[in-house]
Amino acid sequence: MKKILLFLSVWGLLSFAPDKLVKTKVADGIVISLPPELSPMTPEDIVQRYPSVRAPLAAYTDLNRTLDFSVNVSATQWPDANLEMAQKFFKSSIHSFYDRIDMIEEGVHEVHKKKLIFLEFESRVNGNKMVLGEQSPVYRYTYIQYLVEPGRTLVFSFNCPKSSKEDWQETVRAMMKTIRIK
Repeated sequence: MKKILLFLSVWGLLSFAPDKLVKTKVADGIVISLPPELSPMTPEDIVQRYPSVRAPLAAYTDLNRTLDFSVNVSATQWPDANLEMAQKFFKSSIHSFYDRIDMIEEGVHEVHKKKLIFLEFESRVNGNKMVLGEQSPVYRYTYIQYLVEPGRTLVFSFNCPKSSKEDWQETVRAMMKTIRIK
């Protein structure tokens, strides 16, 4: 009986471990380990989800198309690598996109000898009471990292429905620490 309980306890702990990550080249000079559930977005998905003149360097989604991971070059360039100022700027700009932000964690950490700004938060966008089918608010979980270098800023962004946060948070945190940039 004790062996069965021990087996079930170990099996239960292992079943909540992050998925095995697969080393993936997402763009020239950028490698990250991604969960196998993510696959490259189709051109149609990219146009629909990233309506911009500048397409992302890479964009991935799951089979249900409920979550996104993307790598972009920000239009914002910094003349120096002033991370403190950049972090305040990015945090402020994120607040302008949502009706409510609940910050989980933020800061600067080192990943493979590169200092990255990170913001992890839950967001709410209020629904539009005047448009049928869009009245309910939308809740999301997001983890964003920025690599600020003179002349370019790389943005690594993951988001999913807030209801999926518990399923993905540990995996996303592990994934974001595997970024390698040449």
